[in-house]
Amino acid sequence: MSTDVRLGADGRARCAWVGDDPEYARYHDEEWGVPLHGDRALFEKMSLEGFQAGLSWITILRKRPRFREVFAGFEPEAVATFDDDDIERLMTDAGIIRNRAKIQATISNARLLLDLAPGEFDAFMWSFAPAAHRRPATLADVPATTPASDALSKALRKRGFRSVGPTTMYALMQSAGMVDDHVGGCWRTHR
Repeated sequence: MSTDVRLGADGRARCAWVGDDPEYARYHDEEWGVPLHGDRALFEKMSLEGFQAGLSWITILRKRPRFREVFAGFEPEAVATFDDDDIERLMTDAGIIRNRAKIQATISNARLLLDLAPGEFDAFMWSFAPAAHRRPATLADVPATTPASDALSKALRKRGFRSVGPTTMYALMQSAGMVDDHVGGCWRTHR
């Protein structure tokens, strides 16, 4: 077996980045690379990917229940109403990533979503999914950015969205199933 996949305790070969963490394995098996649709769901994904920048994704996964609680389930209509008092409340909550700029970006992004028709954000995000994507043979073949993630980032920024850099957007594209970067030998490549 290559070093790009790792055999789990359950006998399944997974992308090696999963390691031995059961929550990571569950996320890899059930969420990562599975097509995700819906304005709210994609807003949550975009927000959490923005909070993840500079951190390990497992940190976000472990804090995701609290993020959902304090950000009103990532309902854009609710988050858009957050004010300075909410920002201060969030800055004292050890259950999330306490980064003022990322909190403010999430609120600002929610307000921008309210300017869109229902389903428009989903359609916009998915319009950047490449028509064809070559599965990486190894972890070394997985890029940090692609022309599609660069274009998505640029288009979002043009609309005023924040915390949406090209690397963050490629991570979103991977996790939301816009691209499938499960490496060769991973059991998910056979689903």
